[in-house]
Amino acid sequence: MTAVEVAVHAHAALGEGPTWDARAGRIVWVDVLGSRIHTYDPASGRRTVIATEQHVGAAKPRAGGGLVVNLRDGVGLYGPSGSGEPFRWLHREPVPGRRANDAAVAPDGSLWCGTMRYDEAPGGGTLSRIAPDGTVRAILDDVTVSNGTGWSPDGRRVYYVDSPTRRIDVFDVGEDRLPVGRRPFATVEDGFPDGLTVDAEGCVWVALWDGGAVHRYTPDGALDRVLTLPVRRPTACAFGGAGLTDLYVTTARTGLTAPHPMSGSLLVVPGAGEGLPQPEFAG
Repeated sequence: MTAVEVAVHAHAALGEGPTWDARAGRIVWVDVLGSRIHTYDPASGRRTVIATEQHVGAAKPRAGGGLVVNLRDGVGLYGPSGSGEPFRWLHREPVPGRRANDAAVAPDGSLWCGTMRYDEAPGGGTLSRIAPDGTVRAILDDVTVSNGTGWSPDGRRVYYVDSPTRRIDVFDVGEDRLPVGRRPFATVEDGFPDGLTVDAEGCVWVALWDGGAVHRYTPDGALDRVLTLPVRRPTACAFGGAGLTDLYVTTARTGLTAPHPMSGSLLVVPGAGEGLPQPEFAG
């Protein structure tokens, strides 16, 4: 049986988006509905919490230090701790009834950020590319719950989840670094695919909302590993630790009448595989 441990005991309503910050040696994750950004250093046990003024879908490390954040009304920047650099908006585009969701940094240092409507209305969400200078390029404008995004080790493929479809889709990356040729990669029957990560072998790991598990798919789309979890609603996963071998999994309590005691905590599966270094946002 898979050894699942609690890395951080928490009661996050909607834990999401773990990312290993190699520069700081810590995992960064968010509580979307709690409007909190969490960090955890597994070597020292040090934790920090940043309160945001809006619901926060994702927080990712910046190349110069600090964080880029996908907020309800757009994308903003925090400076490095202690720098005195205040929060500022990089791109602000509020839409009534819509909020930010998952995001990922592409190999070129841009941020691919998703949105969804609070009522999860079909086609009400988007996926956009935010360049380091704040320039916005629409990728998809008719998704429902924009979720996991990740790139193959060679950067030639990008994987994407719109959760209600119950699919992981894959695109080829064109010469302009934008996706082309969308097609199904894998279909999930038990639960809904949520956040994902790609490992050093090019396999795709995806957390299953209402599926109580993380699945790993080979580069040809075959399911080859199932990590069963004690919680019903894992939301996303990422490799971290000194050797990028520990799989961190965020979890949610929202919507559950009798959540498991670990629901809302940050979980970890030591030695689960071998991850890839994640790029930092270049802005």
